[in-house]
Amino acid sequence: MVNLRALISGSDVRGRALGDGVQLTENVAQRIGAALVGYLREKGVEAPRIFIGRDSRVTGEALLNACAYGMQDAGAHVVRVGLCTTPAMFVALNTELHEKGDASVMVTASHHPYDRNGLKFFLPDGGISSAVLEEIISLAESSQSFHQAGGSVTDENFLPIYASILKERIMKGLETDVQKPLLGLHVVVDVGNGAGGFYADLLEDMGAWVEGSQFLEPDGMFPNHIPNPENQEAMASVSAAVVKVGADLGVIFDADCDRAAIVDKTGREVNRNRLIALISAILLSEKQGLTIVTDSVTSSGLAKFIGEWGGVHYRYKRGYRNVIDEAIRLNEAGINCPLAIETSGHAALRENNFLDDGMYLATVLICEAMRLKQEGKELSDLICDLREPLESAEVRLSITAPDFRSAGRMAIEKVMDYAFNHAQTWHIAPDNREGVRITFDLDNELDSAWFLLRMSVHDPVLPLNLESDVKGGNVTMAKQLLCALSDAQGVDISALKAYIDSQEV
Repeated sequence: MVNLRALISGSDVRGRALGDGVQLTENVAQRIGAALVGYLREKGVEAPRIFIGRDSRVTGEALLNACAYGMQDAGAHVVRVGLCTTPAMFVALNTELHEKGDASVMVTASHHPYDRNGLKFFLPDGGISSAVLEEIISLAESSQSFHQAGGSVTDENFLPIYASILKERIMKGLETDVQKPLLGLHVVVDVGNGAGGFYADLLEDMGAWVEGSQFLEPDGMFPNHIPNPENQEAMASVSAAVVKVGADLGVIFDADCDRAAIVDKTGREVNRNRLIALISAILLSEKQGLTIVTDSVTSSGLAKFIGEWGGVHYRYKRGYRNVIDEAIRLNEAGINCPLAIETSGHAALRENNFLDDGMYLATVLICEAMRLKQEGKELSDLICDLREPLESAEVRLSITAPDFRSAGRMAIEKVMDYAFNHAQTWHIAPDNREGVRITFDLDNELDSAWFLLRMSVHDPVLPLNLESDVKGGNVTMAKQLLCALSDAQGVDISALKAYIDSQEV
């Protein structure tokens, strides 16, 4: 019997779906689909209308059909939309362009390997919380029967409707009603054989030149590179394609298109801090004083950049749902916050209902690229003043204690105590909202280096991020941190020792 709780990953279901040790089977998908209907029925939705789509991975169609059958058997009216993007599955619940729904399900494991798969869930007000998923999984684990007559399954192609919304955003962004507003702009699109191949056609319909676009056909084995805007091989591939054909820029998505990154005409990657700086500059050029919410691992240079553009940088916890929820909370408190974005490429704009939609983000950036080109400028001009760290590294410390969360918290508290006892050189960051972030004044330069030690969102791991503006700064911090953690119980510090050794060779 599969342990359903082991499939919980934040607010998503995720697990191995192919090969040895399969966790997410068709039977499991069917049961969870039925439990979703049971949950909705408990909330007063008697015969819910539910959309379900999938990305291109090889197990997607079978899991989609199994989940759809489970929902139909429980009395739901299921609309299968087939190959789709995760953001489109939320848009399907809210657009005026067709009949709305009560929930939607996306069969995807995002950027993970082909043998993984998962389920993401949406209600009309957004992605479900981890607490709601816990309720659904509890229902699935129960012996309760959800069978109810009257369910149905129909098929619909929703991508044309979603594409029309993006086209409308291009027209609005460029303040034009001409049929080919992107005429003269050359964009390379790389979707890594995921679900987003239609985006190249969309741009071409709007007048863009898309020669050099690659890996547009869906192939769930991902034979060319991992569809992941953080993956070095993937970014190198789209960079080379842009340079080869002399394009103005390139855009790359993960498999389900909720994350994106771009490269400029030289092939320079614009992801992570650069991507955050770029979209922040675009927003702040329109209005000063905006608050930009990011995750906790963003650089000191980014905070300085946002401040120089007239904005406020607000670091928060890792996890795209955490960042989005905090941005929504700030707006409700009267703080003007138009953007929530993670360094991973999850970006949610207020103008798009705080939906983390990589394709919508790319569309906003492409509009700006077109506008700047008409002025003889480029997107990269906007971030030319972004200070980049000289050194950057991530080290992951495994937690070996059975109660890994307690052991992790104790290790972080130990580092915090060490900082208090070494306050002349260890400065606790004033905007520390996750784990412990320490800044250093190395080589007599203020705030020239920092590290952040935090708990992983899901795993028994303490990720350690280090950045320095001076040579050797990372290893200097790592050595001092090693002293602080020398007697930490239940934490394996061998990876930190190995990092120090590798830097001193």
